[in-house]
Amino acid sequence: MLRKWHGLPGLIAALVLVTLAVTGAILGLAPALDRAGAVVPPAGEVSVAELAGRVVANYPGTEQIVRELSGQVIVYYSQNGQAGADLINPVTGDSLGAYQPSAFFVWIKNLHRSFLLDTPGRMMAGISAALMLVVCLSGLVLLARRCGGWRALMRPMAGTGSKRLHAEIARLAVLGLLLSALTGSFLSAQRFGLLPEVSDLGPGFPAEVSGGQPRPVDRLQALSEVDLNDLRELVFPYPDDPQDVYSLTTSGGSGFVDPATGELLQFQPRSNGSVVQQWIMRLHTGEGLWWLGLILGVAALAVPALSVTGAIVWWQRRRSSSQAVKNAPAAEADVIVLVGSEGGSTWGFARALEQGLTSVGFQVHCAEMNALETTYPEASLLLVLTSTYGDGDAPASARRFMVRLRDFRACNALKYAVLGFGDRQFAHFCRFALEVDAALAGKGLSRIQPVELIDRCSAERFSDWGEGLGTALGAPLSLSHDPMPPRTSRLELAGRVDYGLAVQAPTSILRFRLAGEGQRWQSRFFRSGSNSLPTFEAGDLLGILPPGSEEARFYSLASSSSDGVLEICVRKQPGGLCSGYLHGLQPGECIDAFIRHNPEFRPATGPVPVIMIGAGAGIGPLIGFIRKNTARNPMYLYWGGRSPNSDFLYQPELGHYLEDQRLTGLSTAFSRSEEKAYVQDRLLQDQTALRQMVDTGAQILVCGGRDMAAGVKQVLEEILRPLRLEVDDLRAQGRYLEDVY
Repeated sequence: MLRKWHGLPGLIAALVLVTLAVTGAILGLAPALDRAGAVVPPAGEVSVAELAGRVVANYPGTEQIVRELSGQVIVYYSQNGQAGADLINPVTGDSLGAYQPSAFFVWIKNLHRSFLLDTPGRMMAGISAALMLVVCLSGLVLLARRCGGWRALMRPMAGTGSKRLHAEIARLAVLGLLLSALTGSFLSAQRFGLLPEVSDLGPGFPAEVSGGQPRPVDRLQALSEVDLNDLRELVFPYPDDPQDVYSLTTSGGSGFVDPATGELLQFQPRSNGSVVQQWIMRLHTGEGLWWLGLILGVAALAVPALSVTGAIVWWQRRRSSSQAVKNAPAAEADVIVLVGSEGGSTWGFARALEQGLTSVGFQVHCAEMNALETTYPEASLLLVLTSTYGDGDAPASARRFMVRLRDFRACNALKYAVLGFGDRQFAHFCRFALEVDAALAGKGLSRIQPVELIDRCSAERFSDWGEGLGTALGAPLSLSHDPMPPRTSRLELAGRVDYGLAVQAPTSILRFRLAGEGQRWQSRFFRSGSNSLPTFEAGDLLGILPPGSEEARFYSLASSSSDGVLEICVRKQPGGLCSGYLHGLQPGECIDAFIRHNPEFRPATGPVPVIMIGAGAGIGPLIGFIRKNTARNPMYLYWGGRSPNSDFLYQPELGHYLEDQRLTGLSTAFSRSEEKAYVQDRLLQDQTALRQMVDTGAQILVCGGRDMAAGVKQVLEEILRPLRLEVDDLRAQGRYLEDVY
């Protein structure tokens, strides 16, 4: 049995593991190459203050200094309105050349992490790492047995041929491979939500800043006390803002430095979990440990040889299988599979379940949840597979399910199970699936197994759920389904407008067009051979795949296809992979993206007042709705930002829309102005007018951060109380819509 556990995973994953190993060996060179090109002064020789002073002397427009784990120091600066990045000598502050990450190593890293196959590739790499872990552990036990015990592992081996060669290579490489497999499995488990991922949010912006005359950076006491080798990042304050500060990140934590007093403000040490997580990453990649990277690279090169010799040793097995699918009529089926899906991905899992059940002899009827019938006379099992839409709502094919369930009558002691699909980044992960599970239990049905929740369409978790279901049914059930990634199109950045640097909240309005198409657009499809996009409206979502990640990030569109551009509003999040990537784009550069329609977030048509509430980048779809209000229906916008001088997004456009009456009323609130107001304050000030509009049928649209939306809801509950209305009442009527993140 142990030999099967060792050989079968290795044989199945041989080609995948060889790809991972060869790319891993190449990546193992990167830390050593980076270290070779870095100037690393001894500890205690150069302080961060000295480094910053030398850099500023050579780069007056310095915006940020970053020290990589390899020891390389990078300065990001602005000169004559152009952004640049240079590698520098930290001892002298002189340039060592322009900083440009190797396109070759970036491509190899993407191949290593995902086989260039987006999320399914990430999943495949994670599963392969787990298989490698199984192979390494079982291989160690087999090696010990072969050598006559653990103490004899390093003694000369007997035997000849492929078995001897396989064992000798494995003995030399197994510890390096075990370390790579263990750390890789851990990182993949975090990636797909199987293990918690630790993240330090960092300190809040300091409440009190002296606002005095800034000192030269090389004379700031807090920076003088930090050794260069402990530096991770130093972000310079906005030049014309006396209330701005230096943002300092070190190996021990992060905080702020007052530019006038040199005092360290609100320093927050790194958590133990964050330290452990970073070390696991370093042990896997060799970043900052160039010698370990070389060792792991050499060990990885053993995998192709082990795959060949292992296949020769193992070569004695064969299997075959065939399956057919037939959707039985609802009145005759003994298993009912109901599907709740918004974009269609859940259907793939449902078809795999239907196929698996049919192959072991069940009569299966598969339909959408909206098609729930009053009764199923022959069914003994009801299986519900459903996603959750947005922030906990029912998906499109399940919105009538709860209503139809009221008239449902169970026959034959019907049992059930619910499988939920969702994304753990949302606060109400799989909430609708949980509500369905509770509702079915409330109808008197008994569970055949507890509700299971799957994060980000994990094929592995789906397979595990199928095994558990098969055990409960007394029939072997093997389920396999890998959802295909969305088809992307190439978009070119046509222009950008930047805000918010002075208040530490960089926000950009980005306008894209189909790459190579210029301004040529069609009413139905964009022309570019196979590279085309469907029509879209403001409020739909643009899914973007940033480099180094196969997980799409979604941004609400501020434009429709007739505008000639795809416009989004993006705030740069601290450590945000996609927002950082987008903020670094320059006109002419391209991204991969796709459209996801969002028809549930649209303003009402006709003379009914529309009250739009947002904050920060949440203004994006709202400005799109205003732009399209050529009928001059009543529209009121409540929007909150930080500073009217720095991040008043769309200020010129809003003024124009007020003049031409596409926007009926505008109320703004700025948290870093003298009055320090929030959008909730403006709602309370206008509560009488708001109540009157709601009482006459007004619709409310809310867009922005989750915390803002929660605060807005609380205030609106107070405003609506005299009308004996609640927000949930308006939501049920389609008069309260949210697009929150």
